[in-house]
Amino acid sequence: MLPSATISAATRKKSLSYGLWRISQGPVLWLIPLALVLVTFFLYPALEVVRISFTNSDMISNTYHYTFNSYIRMFTDASFYNMIWITFFFVSFSVIFQFLLGFIIALTVDKGEHLRMKGTVVARTVALVSWSIPGVVIGIIWNILYNESPSGIINYLISFVGIGPVPFFTSPVIALFAISVANVWRGTAQSMILLYAGLKTIPMDVIEAANVDGANSWRKLLSVIIPSIRPVIVINILLNIINTFNTFDMIMSLTGGGPGRSTEVLVLSSYTTIFQLLDLGKGSAIAVLLLLINVVMSVIYIRISKEGVST
Repeated sequence: MLPSATISAATRKKSLSYGLWRISQGPVLWLIPLALVLVTFFLYPALEVVRISFTNSDMISNTYHYTFNSYIRMFTDASFYNMIWITFFFVSFSVIFQFLLGFIIALTVDKGEHLRMKGTVVARTVALVSWSIPGVVIGIIWNILYNESPSGIINYLISFVGIGPVPFFTSPVIALFAISVANVWRGTAQSMILLYAGLKTIPMDVIEAANVDGANSWRKLLSVIIPSIRPVIVINILLNIINTFNTFDMIMSLTGGGPGRSTEVLVLSSYTTIFQLLDLGKGSAIAVLLLLINVVMSVIYIRISKEGVST
């Protein structure tokens, strides 16, 4: 063998070894297990749902063919647009009151700490515990509270003021309000924790300067506190929208989408279409729509998060 060829082969071997060493020292090697998990348990199932949505598959027959019929049936179904309205009301009502109640509680706890009042630690602990309760358990708890019989807790309490039993589960309108109120209770803790953390980032010098200028509590809230934690407020609202939009477990254990389909949000509709109506194609089409909406909301959240960090 020629000396030049031997040197060239040795150089290539050395370069390859150095390249492998560089890879082992970098993050690529450590990201491989995570990438495999994401591909196996997220990317492949998501792509499979997209594929099935373009078929007429069902849960009974093994035969199918590719078609746009699932999307056509979804968009031409009158109940689909009713479920969009139900989802919109559920998300809007929940997010608005989750933020308002969470903000009020966060302000109260923060003010109590400044005044060295007792019970602030207990309030934060209760909020954290309520935040960690699974959605299924929350649904069961509110199912007990909403029991329509006279022995139901809420109906029993309001009977003392002369109000008859409220049909929480048999009235379509009241049932929609009922699941929304339960979800407000569920998500208020998250808002309180995030907003409380945001309030702790406001420098005391800023608050003291506002006090020196003679600003009252309302003026400090509008001109100092809210502008100072605006990125936290926006992120909190976006997270509440994403979490509420994907609420399934609580509604399933509370009303199951009833009475009729009056509390059936889009997430629950995908489940019932597949596992109760056995229509795999249409259910997958609804799931694809949910996936697209979640991707858009996630992109918005990531962009706003980066802007908040950069500022």
